[in-house]
Amino acid sequence: MGSQGGFGQSKEFLDLIKSIGESRSKAEEDRIVLREVETLKVRLNDPNTPKYKLKEYIIRLLYVEMLGHDASFGYIHAVKMTHDENLLLKRTGYLAVTLFLNEDHDLIILIVNTIQKDLKSDNFLVVCAALNAVCRLINEETIPAVLPQVVDLLGHQKEAVRKKAVMALHRFSQKAPGSVSHLVSNFRKKLCDNDPGVMGAALCPLFDLINADVDKYKDLAVSFVNILKQVAERRLPKSYDYHQMPAPFIQIKLLKILSLLGTGDKKASEQMYTIVGDIMRKCDSTSNIGNAILYESICCVSSLHPNPKLLEAAADAIAKFLKSDSHNLKYLGIDALTRLIKINPEIAEQHQLAVIDCLEDPDDTLKRKTFDLLYKMTSSSNVEVIVDRMIEYMISINDSHYKTEIASRCVELAEQFAPNNQWFIQTMNKVFEHAADLVNAKVAHNLMKLIAEGFGEDDDTADSQLRSSAVESYLRIMGEPKLPSAFLQVICWVLGEYGIADGKYSASYIIGKLCDVAEAHPDDDTVKAYAVTGIMKIYSFEIASGNPVDLLPECQSLIEEMLASHSTDLQQRAYELQSIFTLDARAVKKIMPMDSTCDDIEIDKNLSFLDGYVQQAIENGAQPYIPESERLGISSISDFRSHDVHEPSTHALRFEAYELPKPSLPHNIPPVLASSTELVPVEPSYVIDIPHPTSAPSASDTGSSELKLRLDGVQKKWGRPTYSSPAPSSSSTDLVKVQNEAPRPDSASSSKPKTRDSSYDSRKQQTEIPPEKQRLAASLFGGSSKSEGRQPPSQKNSKTQNHTSDKSRSSKASAPDTAVKPSQPPPDLLDLGEPSIASSVPSVDPFKQFEGLFDFTQETTPASTGGVDGASKDSDFTSLFADMSLSAQSNIDPNPESNGLGGSKVEPTSPQLNKGPNLKEALEKDALVRQVGVTPSGQNPNLFKDLLG
Repeated sequence: MGSQGGFGQSKEFLDLIKSIGESRSKAEEDRIVLREVETLKVRLNDPNTPKYKLKEYIIRLLYVEMLGHDASFGYIHAVKMTHDENLLLKRTGYLAVTLFLNEDHDLIILIVNTIQKDLKSDNFLVVCAALNAVCRLINEETIPAVLPQVVDLLGHQKEAVRKKAVMALHRFSQKAPGSVSHLVSNFRKKLCDNDPGVMGAALCPLFDLINADVDKYKDLAVSFVNILKQVAERRLPKSYDYHQMPAPFIQIKLLKILSLLGTGDKKASEQMYTIVGDIMRKCDSTSNIGNAILYESICCVSSLHPNPKLLEAAADAIAKFLKSDSHNLKYLGIDALTRLIKINPEIAEQHQLAVIDCLEDPDDTLKRKTFDLLYKMTSSSNVEVIVDRMIEYMISINDSHYKTEIASRCVELAEQFAPNNQWFIQTMNKVFEHAADLVNAKVAHNLMKLIAEGFGEDDDTADSQLRSSAVESYLRIMGEPKLPSAFLQVICWVLGEYGIADGKYSASYIIGKLCDVAEAHPDDDTVKAYAVTGIMKIYSFEIASGNPVDLLPECQSLIEEMLASHSTDLQQRAYELQSIFTLDARAVKKIMPMDSTCDDIEIDKNLSFLDGYVQQAIENGAQPYIPESERLGISSISDFRSHDVHEPSTHALRFEAYELPKPSLPHNIPPVLASSTELVPVEPSYVIDIPHPTSAPSASDTGSSELKLRLDGVQKKWGRPTYSSPAPSSSSTDLVKVQNEAPRPDSASSSKPKTRDSSYDSRKQQTEIPPEKQRLAASLFGGSSKSEGRQPPSQKNSKTQNHTSDKSRSSKASAPDTAVKPSQPPPDLLDLGEPSIASSVPSVDPFKQFEGLFDFTQETTPASTGGVDGASKDSDFTSLFADMSLSAQSNIDPNPESNGLGGSKVEPTSPQLNKGPNLKEALEKDALVRQVGVTPSGQNPNLFKDLLG
């Protein structure tokens, strides 16, 4: 005891730990550890070191590695120690390698044989040590080497070995599900193990499997209920009790599984009501573990089909959490209340004052959780109070990540539940002002659209008032020192569009303000562009109205600065502004019409109004326009197939053929051939019809007399795209409408709950509640009942239309037109070998599988597998696997039909290519077969068609 401290270690090791603990700086600690590293290097390499000393050195090596220093020089010694016959040394070696190495380390291969041997050992402690290493070190490639031994250990006589074997199989299923998909039935069987520890270990893999596919385990719902009932009735040994709660961690895992199985299933939920209610009644709320089970029970109730009695019990349990003085329990209560209000919003009204207290609590974590609750219980009656509180909290925090989340929530709630447009604009102004550039840029576009569209009705007076209030608020906000770029863009747009609309402000005043914005942000080209455009609009409106226009000095200096800018966009806008002053009122009205922001815009993509000009130019000798694809000599593979109607299209691989090479011209070529545009004519299927009958040959075509590699027909991968197949237009003009239709109103009108008596703490009821808190609680919880039956204003309907559906419309627009069909799913982990309904699997084209890397167009139909038919229905869950069949049915066709390269029938339709006496034809045919990579004497002259068929 004296020299070794009772731990079997030397005094030298204890002095090392003591010196490290007493070090006063990191530098001093590093010096001590580095000195220890040098000592260990010398002693580990000494061949005469005794084994008991070697064990201590390995432990000291662990200590060095734990302090952040490199101990890789001793890894091999830990691996060697796993081979030792001494049990203590072997377990120390396994402990060291599991902490030193990872599954991809190079030394793993050295201990695989040792693990295989130790898994067959008669000493169960050695087997347990090997299983610990299996869970930590075995990777996907080495799983087959140890899998048979691990499966055999599921029937070991020692419960510790069986438990670790289940854990090892669970680890295998996480790393490589396909390697143990045929062994999933073992997890079901281990539910019926005599030892509760093995049964508890089997719950973890089953939870993962049920989470992946609930339907295949619906038959186990009764069994899980029976197991939970036996645990709650204390039928397990006393050793599984923790703080007088029977196997609490097993109960929590079972409640999680039941919540998965009961989601959306009324029949399964009815089987769980009784046991969940019993657990909630028996929970000891005086201990942390009891509160944990109670919280998990509430989560389970929120997932099951609603039951009034269970919801009432859950509400009472939440009241206990909220009454507590512990912030942790209050946090649990707020989180549980957030789950339950989705089912019954009335529950939140019982805890009004408790929620207000949590909202004003100095604990920031609790406050954030309370805001999550308010966000989910927002309605049109309390949106103003909740959004205002969120904005106040957003101003007070410095966490940019959470400030972004709060800002996005404020915008979302304002768009969904805003009572009128004026409140929405004011709220957006606050969010932009205090959240700066953290606000999504799309919010600025929605705000401008709202101001332009107005109330969505024919009430011009209300729209004018809305725009006037927006102009006044923006003129007031412009004096702030720091405003985000997106908000400044909105301000410039609104001032340019509606700054002088009501006649309250003069044009010179608004133009001066816009010039100030551009001058205050010299580095932001986007803001300057918006400001110049706003100035141009105001001058246009003045000219169109016949008012005298004077160019302000500050505006003139701004234009001169823009004309010298490096940005071509700013230069263009400045030139446009200058040109406005040279036009008359009639022309300006055509160019910049008043209040035309919501007009439909007709876009002629083909520019058909220029057809007369183009035709006249062609008659005068101009050459017609040739598309880029035709200029580069590109033809799509579909053009080739359109000429070859005999070949069926069995796959959609897209190949681009190399263009025929230009051979060198012999001296005996006639002059007529030498002057042609192409030395070798192209196959008819690759000829692109050019509208102009003749085209001048390029310099490369006429000036080169040697063979060159031409890549005109090859699809480029990294450069400018050259593969384009212009689709014929059905009409000369495409009309693109700017959709300004009003979004759908908010039709989700939640039922107005009745006000119930508060179940908050009686101690706090006795004290006088401040009037401010009473008003806040009434605004958050009681406003819905008071406003029931009141006709909503038209502004609310219009606002809801403008924002709720605009948001949904934008999300729909971002979705692709065609969904990508999923590929074949991974092997089924839940297949127990039971007979399943066979589904016809289409024959798979190997060429098509290769194509799947580029285009997921083939939908594979996975074989459906059924659950276990013979599920136990009585309370004795040991008969779960009584009728299980271990025969597996494969859904893979052992003889896939394959014909040729792509599994399709090859129809030789093209004649044999032979060199003819004509030099021109010989060059053409030689070039054609070189594209395929074969010689003219090859055995398959139709290979080119086979590849492209």
